[in-house]
Amino acid sequence: MLRLTEIKLPLNHAEGELRAAILKKLNIPDADLQEFSVFKRGVDARKPRAILFSYTLHVEVVDEAALLARFKDDAHVGIAPDTRYHFVTHAPKNLATRPVVVGMGPAGLFAGLLLAQMGFRPLILERGKNVRERTKDTFGLWRQGVLNPESNVQFGEGGAGTFSDGKLYSQIKDPRFLSRKVLEEFVKAGAPEEILYVSHPHIGTFKLVGMVEKMRAEIESLGGEIRFESRVADIETENGKVTGITLADGGRISCDHLVLAIGHSARDTFEMLHRSGVYIEAKPFSIGFRIEHPQSLIDSSRYGKNAGNPLLGAADYKLVHHASNGRSVYSFCMCPGGTVVAATSEPGRVVTNGMSQYSRNERNANAGIVVGITPEQDYPGDPLAGVEFQRRLESRAFELGGGTYQAPGQLVGDFLTGRPSTAFGEVQPSYTPGVHLTDLASALPDYAITAIREAIPAFAKKIKGFDLADAVLTGVETRTSSPVRIKRNSDDLQSINTRGLYPAGEGAGYAGGIMSAAVDGIEIAEAVARNILSTTSPE
Repeated sequence: MLRLTEIKLPLNHAEGELRAAILKKLNIPDADLQEFSVFKRGVDARKPRAILFSYTLHVEVVDEAALLARFKDDAHVGIAPDTRYHFVTHAPKNLATRPVVVGMGPAGLFAGLLLAQMGFRPLILERGKNVRERTKDTFGLWRQGVLNPESNVQFGEGGAGTFSDGKLYSQIKDPRFLSRKVLEEFVKAGAPEEILYVSHPHIGTFKLVGMVEKMRAEIESLGGEIRFESRVADIETENGKVTGITLADGGRISCDHLVLAIGHSARDTFEMLHRSGVYIEAKPFSIGFRIEHPQSLIDSSRYGKNAGNPLLGAADYKLVHHASNGRSVYSFCMCPGGTVVAATSEPGRVVTNGMSQYSRNERNANAGIVVGITPEQDYPGDPLAGVEFQRRLESRAFELGGGTYQAPGQLVGDFLTGRPSTAFGEVQPSYTPGVHLTDLASALPDYAITAIREAIPAFAKKIKGFDLADAVLTGVETRTSSPVRIKRNSDDLQSINTRGLYPAGEGAGYAGGIMSAAVDGIEIAEAVARNILSTTSPE
């Protein structure tokens, strides 16, 4: 099978034009083209007046060898790689104990799924509730201002990614096409098939809920077990090796292979690991605000006369600015046609994030506008210094918002000129329980405020209208990634000082987003399976 890349056609091309483009590219008669499929379809919007679809295609032809010889110097024609997933091993029949997975976000979900598919019958422990009950609790904060610290945007089946834009793409290196395995499992669980080929696939919260339930059902059908509202309170070790865990309700579970996929907000678990002697270290993350514009403004800037074309959908953006004070400012987790959501998991603190449904048809676009920070420069001290740094900002945001889980907000025009906001203009904020207008200058450190004030006009040179005076900033965005890294070996993926412990996903500092966390979960499952197989005596 051949792979053809960068086959470009107009947005409204007819179905037959794609086949014609293949024949033209390869200079072959129609009879020689046996079959083709779309592997990837991207959008080339560098010229808004002439936006194109750019295709990567897998093609079957008569006399493939002759064509490869003819196009040996053409970088856009080659052999299609094998993108199928191949299991690394399967569980032995005499398996005495089963691996335990802690956390059921993308990393824990895929670690558990792959272990189940390989026959290892994993036990998955999730501190939060199942996804349906969790959704009710999350809406309780959004609609009534009532927080459940164990069941919210951060904790529960599906992880933080359940209440997000559901982005399913990443910039990780993926030579084994593990991301393809992730997408195929999602499609099997009910995701639209287009996620297999669009360049920036997404799902949205409502679709993710049903998919997570179906994946849970598959794990259980393969012998896995899932326990909700089961928080790990302690890890037991002997001679530097995991021997078991203690739950918050006092129960104990023996285990010698423990996957730790706890997410970036499990602060009490980070503290427990530190007390237990598991090696962790502070790592960089970012802080900032959510910014909201009319989605129509972003569409117009990105797509010009093609704005509103249903084939394109709601436009997104990705922006970076290197400020004169040495800080980098960038857009984070951009949600086209989405909403800003309350994402705290601790009482008396305010945290924002972004979310979209599959349709992406809400009136506003939102994104985090965040500033990179580092332990060396901004929160020196012990490994948990970043956690305390986050908490201080989130407590200040709660105070600035009026102490009711409303978020502090400010119009962009007022923020740039340094005056408090008193009334909303063209842009109505989407955050619930509500936005309390104020002056955000004290919501972040001075260096972050200075850098963001410089970045917004710079971004307006790339996205016309980005500095719209009535655009709304909502604070604070602090959970862009984990503030710690639970360091692991590069070969067997176990903790560098605790054998049998497998730090996984975003909370461990090895992923950022649904796709990279899911891929990391697959690799962790493979590492666990190999280790179990190497230490299991044959029958």
